[in-house]
Amino acid sequence: MRLLLAVLAAAAGIAALLYIVWKNGVFLPRWIEWESCRMYDQSEEYRIWLKNRTVEISRQGREVWSSPDGVKVQGALTCDIDHDNQDELILLCWKVGRYGSHKPFWVERDENKWSQHIFVYEYDGDEIRPKWMSSYIGQDVVHMAQNGKEAPQTRLWLTDRDGAVSSWKWDFWGFSKEDTEVSFAVCGDLIAHEPIYRYGLLQDESFGFLFENVKDILKQKDVTLINQETPLTDDSLKYSDYPRFGTPVQVGQAIADAGFDAVTCATNHALDQGAEGVRFTKRFFEEKGVLCLGIQDGEAQEDRTYEILTRKGVRFALFNYTYGTNGITLPNGASGMVHLLDDEVKIRKDLEDAKAEADLVLVFVHWGRENTERVDDFQRKWAQVFLEGKADVVVGTHPHVLQPMEVLKGDDGHQMLVYYSIGNFLSAQPEKSCVRGGMAEFTVSLTEKGYQVTEYELAPLRIVWHEGGKYTAEPE
Repeated sequence: MRLLLAVLAAAAGIAALLYIVWKNGVFLPRWIEWESCRMYDQSEEYRIWLKNRTVEISRQGREVWSSPDGVKVQGALTCDIDHDNQDELILLCWKVGRYGSHKPFWVERDENKWSQHIFVYEYDGDEIRPKWMSSYIGQDVVHMAQNGKEAPQTRLWLTDRDGAVSSWKWDFWGFSKEDTEVSFAVCGDLIAHEPIYRYGLLQDESFGFLFENVKDILKQKDVTLINQETPLTDDSLKYSDYPRFGTPVQVGQAIADAGFDAVTCATNHALDQGAEGVRFTKRFFEEKGVLCLGIQDGEAQEDRTYEILTRKGVRFALFNYTYGTNGITLPNGASGMVHLLDDEVKIRKDLEDAKAEADLVLVFVHWGRENTERVDDFQRKWAQVFLEGKADVVVGTHPHVLQPMEVLKGDDGHQMLVYYSIGNFLSAQPEKSCVRGGMAEFTVSLTEKGYQVTEYELAPLRIVWHEGGKYTAEPE
């Protein structure tokens, strides 16, 4: 009997010891990186201290709260995640069981093992109140971070054990995962020479033929752009070809109908129809819901050097510049009517401002020498300026032929993708070198270093003349 009692006592002791070990998280996964930090909420009323897997909060020098017993805190943040102008406390933590006090009706018994969760609390005087407590989050999160943006762009970024980063936004009921891959397609120079617009006016006033062979590609992309080389007009008496273009407004309508998100209009031909041509082109695209880059109507009080475009919660700052306007001077008092590559100090400042406001900076630039595949010193010089200004992608037009693309790397490790020239999208230029162009395609994804270009290519296009005078751009 004594032996039996001794065995039972020993078993009870071992069980108690195992319970204490289990409760204190000894059996938690070894890959967890337990963080320590001190921080304040935005009002600086609360001091948050994460140490030894526990969070303690002080208010006015008094400790008012600590994380619940049985919860092991891996990481902590304080930010305005629900956009109510007050911070919330967010914990990446571990507890026993997949569920809280309530579990799905089809689950008979919760698991008796540790699982990872996200808890959100609200600050309310001396009370720290639960706001949202997740079930098991379904992935092994190594690190939790806030994306550094203010409401309503605040996001929670979770990095898993494979290095993949996911973005989570707050909805009225909790967090929802975002699709963070944004795909782009950028088309080169659209120059509606007289043979092209005459055919369109006689055969197809909608000018839908301009994009009939690429519309399916464009529909697959999240953001599409094209370089509209020449100013638009609705006055048939102003229709004209080289050297001073006037392009039927139906071309602009075809761009809108094809679903382009933006057009770049800062080109050497931007002033071919004077200030009125710029105003008409700008207003037309704005009325059609197409973002018009690189030109302003001259009456705007604010100098809008870049525009912000948002897709899937990602903010892109879009710039558009041209090297010049064929010697045609800007109207007095309208220096920003066409965005020029001239004031380097100002351009560097604008890039800096854009980088602070957006996740990525894209520059569309009209530069280089016509009909040459060689990148010149002017392009190299400005590419370096854009690189030092932390631009992420540069897409060039104007040479009318294809030029190389490359990834430049700054002294600080910042990388920038450059397409020096993607050639023509569509024109009636007779030179053989001008017949072949390309569509710049790239994808932006969320990584451990934030949003970056993760895929890129140049999809070749060829301009084809058809019997009867029709011109089309066709994928090779």
